[in-house]
Parts: sequence; C-alpha cells; structure tokens
Amino acid sequence: MQRRSFLTSLAAAQASAQTAPASEYVLGPDSQRHDGVPKGTVTQRQWTSKIYPGAVRDYWIYVPAQYDAASPACIMVFQDGGGWVKEDGAIRATVVLDNLIHKREIPVSIGVFINPGVLPAINENAQARYNRSFEYDALGDRYSRFLLEEILPEVARQHNISTDPSHRAIGGSSSGAICAFTVAWNRPDQFRRVLSWVGSYTNLRGGEIYPNLIRKTEPKPLRIFLQDGRNDLNVYSGSWYLANQSMASALEYAGYDVKFVVGSEAHNSKHGAAILPDALRWLWLDHPKPIEKSKGGTGERQFSRDIADPASDWEPVAEGQKFASGLAVDRNGAVYFADAAGNRIFRIPGPGAKPVLFKDDTGGGGGIAVGPDNRLYACQNGRRRVIAYTPDGAETTLAELVNSSAITVTAKNDVYFTDPQAKRVWLIDSKGKKHIVAERGLEFPTGIALSPDQSLLYVADYRDRWIWSYQIQADGSLANGEAFIRLETSDDANYSGAEALAVDSDGYVYATTRTGIQICDQPGRVVAIFNKPQTKPISGLVFAGPDLDWLYVTNRDKVFRRRVRRKGVVVWNPTKSPQPRL
Repeated sequence: MQRRSFLTSLAAAQASAQTAPASEYVLGPDSQRHDGVPKGTVTQRQWTSKIYPGAVRDYWIYVPAQYDAASPACIMVFQDGGGWVKEDGAIRATVVLDNLIHKREIPVSIGVFINPGVLPAINENAQARYNRSFEYDALGDRYSRFLLEEILPEVARQHNISTDPSHRAIGGSSSGAICAFTVAWNRPDQFRRVLSWVGSYTNLRGGEIYPNLIRKTEPKPLRIFLQDGRNDLNVYSGSWYLANQSMASALEYAGYDVKFVVGSEAHNSKHGAAILPDALRWLWLDHPKPIEKSKGGTGERQFSRDIADPASDWEPVAEGQKFASGLAVDRNGAVYFADAAGNRIFRIPGPGAKPVLFKDDTGGGGGIAVGPDNRLYACQNGRRRVIAYTPDGAETTLAELVNSSAITVTAKNDVYFTDPQAKRVWLIDSKGKKHIVAERGLEFPTGIALSPDQSLLYVADYRDRWIWSYQIQADGSLANGEAFIRLETSDDANYSGAEALAVDSDGYVYATTRTGIQICDQPGRVVAIFNKPQTKPISGLVFAGPDLDWLYVTNRDKVFRRRVRRKGVVVWNPTKSPQPRL
C-alpha cells in the first residue's frame, strides 16, 4: 500500500471510530481467514523466571510461513499474550499477522505472546501471587531485563531474530500497554515501535508521571500508536481517557512519531481489535527505514532542544576503562578523567586527541577537579587522602584519614569534598585546615559543584531525590542549607542515584542520575533530561572544549562527549549568572 493512500485510509477510519457505536467495532477482512493465505505456526511454552523469582508463565511463539532462517526476522512482543494469540478470540492477532505478512504490508515478523507471571501457591489451601500489575505497571527496567535476558534469548536459540531495534515492536492493552511503552522508553536500543491500547498511564504504580517525563526528556527514537475510548475507566487512580490524551499531547509536543486514535468504547479490546490491521500497517510504515529520534516538536520551551545541539549526539572519546569516574578541565582545555578501578588518571590534551596516561597508582581516586592554580585535585579514597597534582604529576597531600567522593575548588583555593560514608561535606581552607561544613540531612553525599559566582555550593545526595544548596560564607563555612533541587526518580527506587554535578553559565545544574542527565534551573526544577550514551550508569561530567560548549561524561567503560548550546564555567573565572525566569 502506498504511504499517502494508507494514511488517508487510516485518517478516515479514525474519524469513523470516534463516532461509531460499539456495535460497529467489528473485525474486518484482515482479521478473517482466507484461502491461499499461508498459516503460521504457534507453539506454546512455559517459563519460570529468575528475574521474577519463582514466577511461572505461559508464552507462545508465532512463526509466519514466510520465515526463512537465513534472514533475521522482525519481532513483535505482546503482553497478556494468551488473549492476543487465540485464533478464535476477540483479537486474533496471528490471523492478522498472517494476512498482512502475506500481502507484504508488514515485514516477516515472529510474534512472542507472553502472559504475566504467577507465583504458584505453596499448597491447595494457599493463594498464589499474581504479578500482572507488579510486572506491567512498574516504571523501572526489570521487565525489559526479563525480556532481554530470559525470553528473547530463548526464542533466539531456535529462530533467527533481528537485533536491530527498528525491527522490533512491542504492544499490549491496559497495563500491558504501559508495560510495552516502558520497555521501549527504557530500552530504545532494543525496541522502537510501540502499540498501546487503553493504556494505564494513571497512578497504579506511578505511570501518571510519563507525560511530564516525555516533555522534559530529550526525544528517543520511538514510534507510538495509541488507542483509547472516551468511555474508558475513571477510577481511584485516575481517568484513562484523560491520561491517554496527556500522553498523546506530550508525545506530539516533544516531536515523536505518534498516532492517537480515539473511539467510543470502554476499557476493552473491541475498538483496538477492529483497527489492529491499520495500527500494524502504521507501526511498520516505511520499514526498513530506521526509526530515529525527532529533531522537531511543537513545544516552545522544550528545554532539551534548547540546551542540546540537535546536530550533535554522544560520541566516544575514550574506551576500555575499568570504571571511568571523575572528570575535570584545566586552563589549557585539556580534559582529565579518572579510572578508579584501573587506579589511573588520563589526560586528553585537546579536541580530537587520544587520551594519554597522566598518573598511575592513584590510590583508587575517582573525584577530580582543577583549581585556579592549575593543579589537579583528587580524592584518593583507597588511601583515605585528598591530594593535589602539579601539571608534571608531582603529588602533595592535603588531608589524611578522610573518605572522599567528589571535589571542587574555589577561586580562593578553598577545597570542598564530599564524604558519603560519614554523611558529611568537608572544607580544606586556603591555610590547609580541614573542617566539617555540612552533615545535617545528608544520606550519601556524592557530587559537588559551585554556582557560577561561587556564592552557592550544590551537593548531590545519591540516596535521596534532592540536591542541597548551601550559601558560602566569607570564611568558607556553609549556611542556610536547603534540600533545594528536586530530581526525578522512578517507581522502582525512591532515590536519584545522583553521582556528579556540573553548572553552566546560566546557573543551570546538571546531575548524572539513574534516569539520565537531569538539568535543573536556578529555582530548583528539573527542566530537561538528557539520555545516557549507553545504559550503564554515568558517574562524571564536565564542560570542556575551547568555548566550554562540549559536555563530557564518564559512562563506566567509556568517555563520551556531545556539543551543547550552553557554556560551562571555570572556577578561576567566577561570573554572575542572569536572574532566572521564576
């Protein structure tokens, strides 16, 4: 089918669906068996999970007649698989797949239909534990890991399935729909096509936050088909119809390739099943063209685009580290990064240059910073010391018998560092004396950074959702501390996992967290979230480059950078940032 004629057909179907009575939601020709259409095979299996310990589930593998093991097949995963896979059921997904694959309107695709897990009862008088909401409505990456580490490798043992994320789709209804979106949202490197019917984007387990996160997070390479009915649920956790409208609005605002089809039905599959063939045609439109992240959008204050340079994405500048952690930049523009587990510090002399070893046997050092004297200050946590290196590598001990994580230095040469184990922030003043300057309210202080004018000190708390803001006094002590910046967290943890901080010339604070790099304005609000270069945690970041408009991050075994539309600040040149929009 030609793209234009198909889209015209889909638009007409959508207009009809919005006014159609429920009795008109019937299965069309593509949901019926036809002579001459080859029939795929369906095999039922059972799986006992390790990621969800003890949970047992049925799942089905559909293999189309056109499958050729010599060529990787696309793949589609459906939650609540038992309801989707029945040939005489309400949805008849395998019949639809047979017809559309036969007509070459979607690619040859293996279907994986998975039921939610159940922990069997220990005896006949006991109740089983039903995992459906626990697995499907959660916002973390656990279900993604279940698919990628357990189910799909098992499918791949017998079938040649594509590893290209643009060749992978995932879908579901109700809680199965938000589950599908969550998988693609967390792992767009694995799934990029989402089919969502009557999705539960309400507060069952925190799903109501998605429209907000979509608006803040830089776009991911996803295509999403949403369906809902005006008479969907309106219960204790929210309104499904309003929630799906919010999802569609947020996705459009952020520039996603999204289609939202509204009908008149309630919380069921009648409307979704009737439009399943057109939904799949749209989902696979333009295949095999890769799905890429949008550079457009309708939002006038989509901060991720305001801050990120759309022409620049993450690019690796170093790799092969054991545990790359802290980052720093010196007066000459050289970038330093620590490999804490490798017990080394490297130096990247300039843009495009390869990293060279600066210092070996660094005492497990992770946190580093360059001071106004161009010395490299470092946390030697393995030796319980804070030290400073001259540019030629000569070492001076500044403090002993202290644990340390991250470090920063003021223009006055006052040194602040965090001590997560003792839940403290320390100051080594310009005279070499060390003082405890903050400890109340901190759970596990990690990243640390100065405001552009060095009047405020920001401290990240790994085990909380807050970044603390302190006012620096004339003697270097801290006063008026507040848990000031509220970071975003997912429902599978009540902590941010913040490890490192950086600040730009507008006074925005950048924090490496479990969800990505969260960017916070001066009043303390998360306004944008950068995606991580790879799924591993980020532990360090710094602005560098000739104009301080490259953001470098350490991402465990690699160091990446990307160009941004903001500029960093350096401690030897304090500047006052503009007054924020309140």
